Amino acid sequence: MRVTQLDLNLLVALDVLLEEQSVGGAARRLHLSEPAMSRTLGRIRKALGDPVLVRAGRQMVPTPHALAVRAEVSAVVERARALFAPGRDVDLRTVERTFTILGHDTVAAACGAALLRRAAAEAPGVRIRFLAESHVDLPFLREGTADLEVGVVDTVAPEVHVETLHEDRMVGVVRSGHPLLEGELTAERFAGAEHLTVSRRGRLRGPVDEALAELGLERRVVAAVATFPSSLFVVRDTDLVGLVGSWALPLATALDLVTFDVPLPLPPLPLGLAWHPRHDADPAHAWLRRTVRELLVEWPDARAWREVGSRVWREVGSRGWREVGSRV
Repeated sequence: MRVTQLDLNLLVALDVLLEEQSVGGAARRLHLSEPAMSRTLGRIRKALGDPVLVRAGRQMVPTPHALAVRAEVSAVVERARALFAPGRDVDLRTVERTFTILGHDTVAAACGAALLRRAAAEAPGVRIRFLAESHVDLPFLREGTADLEVGVVDTVAPEVHVETLHEDRMVGVVRSGHPLLEGELTAERFAGAEHLTVSRRGRLRGPVDEALAELGLERRVVAAVATFPSSLFVVRDTDLVGLVGSWALPLATALDLVTFDVPLPLPPLPLGLAWHPRHDADPAHAWLRRTVRELLVEWPDARAWREVGSRVWREVGSRGWREVGSRV
């Protein structure tokens, strides 16, 4: 197809189709009828020489070629929007976009509600999709699968922008009344307990084991789970010792769990944002980055929540953990 024959509207339609993976969903986004959207998909297939979306049961899935060009299509559409936008004075209330945030499930649990409230008030046409971290490392930002990564960003891709906001530290977490809470907590006592790890890859070892090895100690890890919320439910009903960061501390408090400082020199965890530079000039993406940044900066750090937990633990006495914990 010659450039003079190319309908650039097909790029916008292709971008929405790959995002929705549904003819009906794309039709609603573009304010078209489903038959009209189906005809547009047919034109896209003819132009690309590829099916683009194929039926898989009740759903449609992108072809390998569609996945390969997805990020480039999205980048071209975003550059076109920025080019034709009237300067940087974009009315966010008229923007209709779906943003995908990649991060640990505690990101959605800790900041999801506040982010959705901000979106409803400032950019009602924006939808937020939280994507869980994968057990394999993939170039989600470069490929356009995700628009923003939030959390402990360990990417080494040179083209990705990384902004560190603050450092977090892991703390121990156990059920109320756990034997480890009685008396002085030493590295030896900590190592002697049975432990639960959180790892999206199912790893049973981590920085805690390296710190213990420096002291000639070794702990027994009896299980690994993929998410922090699931680990908290396991810890609540067992004598296992878990670890959480500051984002999971409100969840731990809600489950009547007790947090404590780990008696080991654990490395800090840099929390921040990461995005592909193709989004730099996009006003809507800039709003997303700014909003998430503000929410993370406002989020209380682990020390503050540990102080709350320690104060409540001291007040428990004969009244019981549930009675005192309900006032936090």
